[in-house]
Amino acid sequence: MSSSKPGVLYIVGPTATGKSQLALFLAQQLGGEIINADSRQVYKYMDIGTAKPTQEERAQVPHYLFDLLAPAENFSLGRFLSLAREAVDDISRRNALPIVVGGTGQYVWALHDGWEVPAVSPDSTYRIELERVAAAQGTRVLYERLQAIDPKRAAELDSRNVRRVIRALEIHHITGELPSELPAVSAQRLEGLVVGLTMERSLLYGRIDRRVDQMMDDGFLEEARKLAAMGYALGEGCLACPGYKELGQYLSGEVSLDDATQRTKFQTHRLVRRQYTWFKPSDSRITWLDGLDSELTHTAVRLAAQVA
Repeated sequence: MSSSKPGVLYIVGPTATGKSQLALFLAQQLGGEIINADSRQVYKYMDIGTAKPTQEERAQVPHYLFDLLAPAENFSLGRFLSLAREAVDDISRRNALPIVVGGTGQYVWALHDGWEVPAVSPDSTYRIELERVAAAQGTRVLYERLQAIDPKRAAELDSRNVRRVIRALEIHHITGELPSELPAVSAQRLEGLVVGLTMERSLLYGRIDRRVDQMMDDGFLEEARKLAAMGYALGEGCLACPGYKELGQYLSGEVSLDDATQRTKFQTHRLVRRQYTWFKPSDSRITWLDGLDSELTHTAVRLAAQVA
């Protein structure tokens, strides 16, 4: 990327810290365009449960990598990198500022550090075998198997996301390598400026709890019911993120709505802890800002001007 063009601005951190709102503000102030780096917001029909920017917000500045595919489809790191790099190049050619926003650490650092996804073709026989194990014994069995092989990679994954757990085991089965040590770094690095949003943990948990309540008021249950009616299994694949599984349990009569709501809050707290394994407070690549600081937008504009 030539020096005459804008750099790349990353806005990262755990869920509910205000990343999307700050990105929209900075895009409006600095002539930016937003690239999604959230592994769930790429899916259609999952608007409320993933806290996706609204259609009105997306109409204010260009947004990329939202609503790309149906929940039953697979979205890989390789596909993200291809689409995100293409978007960065397109935005930069027009001398606008690419703003990469999201809490999926693997996506962010893969783009920032120039990862290349290992070319490991699927082993359908092995994959079917693992799917049968998961169906018979539960997904936890596979997750514990991955923990024994590659605890670092296991810590990066949600134990309920059987597709990604199986993929990690599959890579190890085929290559003999630890998935956490792949992929290798390529020459295409898009380092830019990484701004991280954080806040004191108890305040963040309270913010999450209020947001879950607001999501319920906004129709999260109806969204989950619609997805189930479309034939998607709540709690599986991309629908394993907080809220969908719990509301699926409510819809099947396993728990009360209050219990489902409380479990959603708890699982979102757990998500925050996993996200901090990707975005460590000690990481020198990240310039951390307090999401509740009254001077947040002023400070963020000053920082972002370095790459705009």
